[in-house]
Amino acid sequence: MSGDTDDTVVTHDTGHHRYEILLDGTVVGRAEYVDDHEQRIFHHTEVDPELSGRGLASTLVRFALDDTRAAGKRIVPVCPYVRRWVSTHQGYADILDLVTPDAVATVRRRAR
Repeated sequence: MSGDTDDTVVTHDTGHHRYEILLDGTVVGRAEYVDDHEQRIFHHTEVDPELSGRGLASTLVRFALDDTRAAGKRIVPVCPYVRRWVSTHQGYADILDLVTPDAVATVRRRAR
């Protein structure tokens, strides 16, 4: 668990393959993934649009990627937000894999 302020917490819901960001105890966003061997394929990130501009998505993704590193996995950014985020934040290139047709097919088979 982690949080940038007293009322913001990020958790990892391993049973549902997602990270969640909570504000005052309410889930307001999530970053969904599929694990495929040594890769964690992030395919969808969403934060309540009413909370846009507060940096919640960035906080969520940073936590998720740091946790992925700690788990010894590599990151595959199928999700457009995660792909943009890693392109503008230093320190993840060493665990970043390219999005391939196989990764996209894995998401289609396993997600939802």
